[in-house]
Amino acid sequence: MVAKPYKVLKIDEMSRMAETGGVEKFYRHQIKTNGGMVQTVDIDKEDFTPEKVAPILTAVAKNADAILSL
Repeated sequence: MVAKPYKVLKIDEMSRMAETGGVEKFYRHQIKTNGGMVQTVDIDKEDFTPEKVAPILTAVAKNADAILSL
């Protein structure tokens, strides 16, 4: 198994006003990268599946650690 470049610290279900009216739900992920940075990533409800979330969180973690190493 390949090690992930992040660890999920917390996931919160949140609500916000939709641009077209009404309320939409999203999920706020707090992750800690292998470099030690804590990042917050909002994921829409329709994208809240392991297959869709993993590449998003991986990209955020790798980008944050690349910036940290500058």
